[in-house]
Amino acid sequence: MRVSLKWLAEYVDVTLSPEELGHRLTMAGLELETIDRVGGEWDEELITVGRVVAVEPHPNADRLVLATVDYGGEAPQTVVCGAPNVEAEQKIAFARAGATLIDGRSGKPSILKPAKIRGVESAGMVCSEKELGLSGEHEGILVLAEDAPVGTPLAAYLGDAILNLDLTPNRPDWMSMLGVAREVAALTGAEVREPEHTYADQDESAPAKVAVEIADPDLCSRYVAAVIEGVRLGPSPQWLQERLIAGGMRPINNVVDITNYVMLELGQPLHAFDFGTVKDAKIIVRRARAGERLVTLDGEERALTDDMLVIADAEKPLALAGVMGGADSEVTDTTTMILLESATFHAANVRRTAAKLRSRTEASTRFEKGLSPELAMVAAQRATKLLVELAGGSALHGQVDCYPTPANDVQIDVTRRRLLQVLGIDLPTSTVRATLTSLGFSCRWVPPELYQVRVPYWRTDVAIADDVAEEVARIVGYDRIPTKNLGGEVPSAIAQPRRELREQLRDSCVAAGMQEVITYSLTTLELLERVLSPEQLASQPPLKVAHTLSAEYEYLRPTLWASVLKTAAANLRHHEGELALFEASRVYLPQGDELPQEQEHIVGVVTGRREDRWGRPSDEAVDFYDAKGYAQAALGAAGLNATFEDAERFALLPGRTAQLAADGRIVGVVGQVHPTVAAAFDIGQDVYLFELVVDELLPSMGAERAFESIFRFPPVIQDLALVVDRGLAAERVRAAIEEHELVRRVRIFDVYEGAGISPDKKSLALSVTYQSPDRTLTTEEVAKAQASIVKQLRQELSAELRG
Repeated sequence: MRVSLKWLAEYVDVTLSPEELGHRLTMAGLELETIDRVGGEWDEELITVGRVVAVEPHPNADRLVLATVDYGGEAPQTVVCGAPNVEAEQKIAFARAGATLIDGRSGKPSILKPAKIRGVESAGMVCSEKELGLSGEHEGILVLAEDAPVGTPLAAYLGDAILNLDLTPNRPDWMSMLGVAREVAALTGAEVREPEHTYADQDESAPAKVAVEIADPDLCSRYVAAVIEGVRLGPSPQWLQERLIAGGMRPINNVVDITNYVMLELGQPLHAFDFGTVKDAKIIVRRARAGERLVTLDGEERALTDDMLVIADAEKPLALAGVMGGADSEVTDTTTMILLESATFHAANVRRTAAKLRSRTEASTRFEKGLSPELAMVAAQRATKLLVELAGGSALHGQVDCYPTPANDVQIDVTRRRLLQVLGIDLPTSTVRATLTSLGFSCRWVPPELYQVRVPYWRTDVAIADDVAEEVARIVGYDRIPTKNLGGEVPSAIAQPRRELREQLRDSCVAAGMQEVITYSLTTLELLERVLSPEQLASQPPLKVAHTLSAEYEYLRPTLWASVLKTAAANLRHHEGELALFEASRVYLPQGDELPQEQEHIVGVVTGRREDRWGRPSDEAVDFYDAKGYAQAALGAAGLNATFEDAERFALLPGRTAQLAADGRIVGVVGQVHPTVAAAFDIGQDVYLFELVVDELLPSMGAERAFESIFRFPPVIQDLALVVDRGLAAERVRAAIEEHELVRRVRIFDVYEGAGISPDKKSLALSVTYQSPDRTLTTEEVAKAQASIVKQLRQELSAELRG
């Protein structure tokens, strides 16, 4: 919001500097972003208000004239001018030699120098808006108001400070000069001067001339129409144009400028229709019908839908309610009678319409914040007054006011105790009442502790007692509220076992050397189809977002596999060596008509070549056991144990896939991604994946963990090579060996299939640690224990020592 201090002074006395005023507004919640100074770069001696004394033809050029200008100096100066609109007795901006202006061609600052133009000496310039840096207008000179004092520095006459304010979305009243003026008055103790809105009208009444029907009152709560006859289109007066430019809008003609001016002044968007285009003199506010189209003022033909609100006559749509008018009903040079619209439209509907048509306007920006229906009549009267005064119009008596369900005044009871509770300070009754009154509220004190507050119509954001408390705090000043340390006991921590386990697993993955990635929870169906079987998608279709912003983010993901594989593929393009990524996030499992089940999952992928001792990529590719190792490291750091069992999963390669089990529950999976699935993600090498389901691991965290003392006596480590059936799980062999009383731990470090081994067999190489808690084991004891183990394995698992 651009706030001109020169314009603001029309409604409230501004005694503070722009910087101090901006600070006070910021502390009250109306944040100042920047201050633009108009005319600050104009030389006060060289650029002044001048009067054109005479205009004569240039003796040597048909398109140039000689303008004699009285600039308040000793003698008038004659300058060469090529502007088509220069006339005698005009008040203009005059610059003498030495002044710094904006070059009309390059757009850069330049110093004005005396020059001889077609044989005539010219030592000054009658300036355009562009040369003064006011706008890009360069077709003609800037004509000032007739009462502009000759000789006055232009900086003093036109100079201004523009506050660029960042507004909060709950305060539509701040999107107006009057709304900011009310805020300034409350902060400084000044009085607000409301703009005048009374005018002389005809005997004929507006309701007798035009009819208004609101067919859809759920989208339009109030519609006010005024009729003005005898309107003459033309340029707006200079003061009005200056204010529109200061507000960031371009002057067009007096009728359009007045509607824009009142919108900036009061915050209520208006629209003027050419009355002659309104069929049967009837306005109908209704939803658009299927197949209807409307050419809007920007020349675009819009296809309308039945969720859009239109302003129509008896035959066709005339405008998009709250967004933009139609080209067929716009005011033109031939217009003599206008119908002025001032209405209140449903905020969300205007926002959706503007977004759907990609046509967000100054009007829609205000409507979508929620305007008060009471503002519609005030703005209609104010605009009608200006149309009568500035466009030569004659207003019909009254207005057509269609207001199906008038809104009640908002009254709020606020207790003194509640104010103390919210603010932390017991303010005097007089201070509370004075503060609220300065903001336009009415406040009645009912002893011993009740304030009865009536909310002004323009404050649509105030609805409860705490809103009133906030208003008091803003104006009194947050800095006046005393600082107080927190009292009472510090609340005990809330146990979050699922979150704590997830964080333990995340930390252990990072400690193992993996890189964490974070991806969006929304994905595409095409990506999910790569990692989920058709049966899975059919039985539990992923949840689709109703109003997605992008086709890439349509579905809540029921798995992390696709996201992590997609990220791995992107990183492989510029990565050498081993790539180990993981993500810890939620998945969303559909549950019919119920809300989805949200589970915490951790998914990791490993691919590439292992690194050598110097950290460089070696010739050895990572394999299944690398992924398994990362999964075991994560579980081990969290104090969890899981067994690995042969399994099959869609998107993983059969024979190289294992599921993780703990306490009889399936808690995860590890395996090689199927080459066809990897190729679908543009991965042309082996890639391995593991998944841990935190929710399934959680019950195992509750089990008691027995204390185990550190053995004082040294261990004996021996390797054992066994030939077993090819289909026998290595985990069974490891578990059987660990049953011996002298075995401390068993680690499988190699699996071999190939030459020298029967096709239906495989070789397992195991490292077995023997250790006793009460003595140092002898060689004979270890040999006896190992022989016993081999005998047991031969009997139970048909295992043989590898020769």
